[in-house]
Amino acid sequence: MIFFTPMMSILAIYVLAAVLPAFFLLRYIYRQDTIEKEPGYLLWQLLLCGVASAFASIILESLGSAVLNNTVDPSDPKYYIIMAFLVVAVVEEGTKLFFLKRRSWRDPNFNYMFDGIVYAVFVSLGFAAFENIKYVFSYGLSVAVPRALLAIPGHMGFAVFMGIFYGRAKHASYRGDSFHEKTNLLAGYLSAVFLHGFYDACCMIGSKESTAIFVGFVVLMYIVVFRLIKKASWEDRPI
Repeated sequence: MIFFTPMMSILAIYVLAAVLPAFFLLRYIYRQDTIEKEPGYLLWQLLLCGVASAFASIILESLGSAVLNNTVDPSDPKYYIIMAFLVVAVVEEGTKLFFLKRRSWRDPNFNYMFDGIVYAVFVSLGFAAFENIKYVFSYGLSVAVPRALLAIPGHMGFAVFMGIFYGRAKHASYRGDSFHEKTNLLAGYLSAVFLHGFYDACCMIGSKESTAIFVGFVVLMYIVVFRLIKKASWEDRPI
């Protein structure tokens, strides 16, 4: 019999506060995949790919930050824009795409267009859940609610754009169209980088103006993302 000590109970609360928002969004995406559900083992492996991409991002972002700090004065207004776009967004969306493609591109289960969204979101929310655990344990439960409302859905939003183009790239690959395969992969990556970079830049700048822009951006992105999910689910077709 396992007895939970007060410390174990506190740890459990912290972990649940960190991962539950990601769980609910994963469940939502899974339910939107109405034609053919993906196997559980594949989805778990994609979540672990997200965790792997988080570890890789920590290393690469440390290197990128070191280079940036030696080349741009942190008091320079463009410092945060470069950090947001060229360090954080480029690295994090790049590692996500790397592990996403490595695990799912040749998998025989990747046979419907909506699968691209499912796979991209599972990798991204695996990343976000790990990152959220790190933040909650570092800064306490006070960050759990704002991150549940902003950061976790934000990562899903970036992934939805990447996943739409990822599915199109797979469709082009199946038809032997290497040009549109590559351009769709690039479009998926760049759209996720732009959204992620813009999101982080507004947060990092922290002025009244950037905060107002951030709120409007997040609301608009959520509306667009959930409409895209519904549309992609409704129009899903074989690759």
